[in-house]
Amino acid sequence: MAKWHAYGRCKTRLAKDIGGKCSANIQRKMTEHTVSVAQYIEKKGLIDISIAISGLGFKKSKKWSKELGIKNFNLQGKGCLGEKMKRQILKNKKDNLTKTKNIIFIGTDLPDFCHMDLLNTLTKLKKNDLILGPSNDGGYWLIAFSERLLSNDLYLPFINIKWSSQDVLKQTLKNFTSKKLKYDFLHNKIDIDTIIDIEKRE
Repeated sequence: MAKWHAYGRCKTRLAKDIGGKCSANIQRKMTEHTVSVAQYIEKKGLIDISIAISGLGFKKSKKWSKELGIKNFNLQGKGCLGEKMKRQILKNKKDNLTKTKNIIFIGTDLPDFCHMDLLNTLTKLKKNDLILGPSNDGGYWLIAFSERLLSNDLYLPFINIKWSSQDVLKQTLKNFTSKKLKYDFLHNKIDIDTIIDIEKRE
C-alpha cells in the first residue's frame, strides 16, 4: 500500500516540522526501501508483489510501478483503509496474481523494515490465520491473512473498526476472539508520521 510522494499531499504532519519537500523525500525513500526489501524475497520465489497506489491516476501509476520494478499494480480507490484492503484482496484473487493464497499487506512508513519481517510472517502464516505487526500509534504496520481466513471470513478483519484511531489493532483482535481464529504478532515498530516518531527511533 503506497501513496505517491506528492509535495504537500503526503506526510502532512511531518511537513509541519521539516517542510513539504523534505517530508515528500522521506516518503519516497521509505517507499523505495519497502519495495527493495519485498523484491529481495520475491527473487527467492517466495512471494509475488502487487503495489496498491493512491495519489496518482492509472497511467502515472503504471509508470511509477515500472520505475520501481513492479509488474503488478492497482489503484487503491476510495474509502477507508479497510475498504481499500478488501478491494485489493478481491482484485488479486480475481486476477490470480499470487503463487499462494495468503496475502500480506505492508505499509511504507518503516525505515527499519527488513527481509526477516517478511520471512517471519511467511513462517507464522503456516500455523495462524492472521499475523499483525503492531505499530506505536495503536494500529499495525503489517497485516497478513491465511488462505483459510480469506476463503471463509474475508470481511472479519475489517468490520467495526474506527480507522486512524488508537484502537485499530485492539478492535481487529476483538473481531477474531469471537471466531476463535489463531493469530500471532511480529515486533512492534514505529510508523514515521511526525518528527516525534523520528526522535523515538534515535
